Amino acid sequence: MKKNKLIYLDFEVDKLTNSIENVISGEVFDTLIVKLRPADGKSIKKGEWGFNWHNELKDKTKQVYKLSTVNNPTIIHGLISLTDKGDHIFMDLIESAKFNKGKNKLYRGVAGNLVAFGCKMSFESNYDGVVSFVAKTQLVAHYEQTLGAKFFGGNRMFIDTKEAFILTTKYFKDNKL
Repeated sequence: MKKNKLIYLDFEVDKLTNSIENVISGEVFDTLIVKLRPADGKSIKKGEWGFNWHNELKDKTKQVYKLSTVNNPTIIHGLISLTDKGDHIFMDLIESAKFNKGKNKLYRGVAGNLVAFGCKMSFESNYDGVVSFVAKTQLVAHYEQTLGAKFFGGNRMFIDTKEAFILTTKYFKDNKL
């Protein structure tokens, strides 16, 4: 039996926005998060992403979603891989597109939007919004401050109901939980 390799998440929550926001103009864009289909895999080219998203798509236990804007759904701003653990949602991978990373990024709020989606999925699954993940050690304090995530041993962290509700209502105003 193949043992799953533990992946330590290394994502920056640059700003909790109401959607995604253009860094230069401050313009806010409505987002769309949809399940990534195998056909979409062609638009995820090796070298453009730090993780191998094709492996995530092949794993039937995981669900991969893409973040785009409503006005331009063909441009992928970020990706997230989630696993339903039966009592919470586990965030396997999360990544912003190259053009949304570093000091020259075009849009901020991508990671926050994707994490909020994981919380929304948890609420919809009747898991009280709980999302867990494994963080790189140097980012534990960052996730505590930006997401309200809690540390529970090793490098494991979780977002509890109160914080999940805050994130979800910030990004998904029109949805009733």
